[in-house]
Amino acid sequence: MTYLREIPENERKLSRRGELLAFVILAFGVWPVVAVGTVASYGFLVWFYQMIFGPPGPPPSVH
Repeated sequence: MTYLREIPENERKLSRRGELLAFVILAFGVWPVVAVGTVASYGFLVWFYQMIFGPPGPPPSVH
């Protein structure tokens, strides 16, 4: 059987502060870096693909 205990006020404030700090780090640090890295990776893949196979355009005309 488990017993729930009341969390002391000072632990609650530390927990809330830690959670807020984690949110700020994720929201303004980690996720923007992940987003920019994802877009940059996609751009690099498109650029490299077009280096090998050429840019998109109409098919060559047959005369």
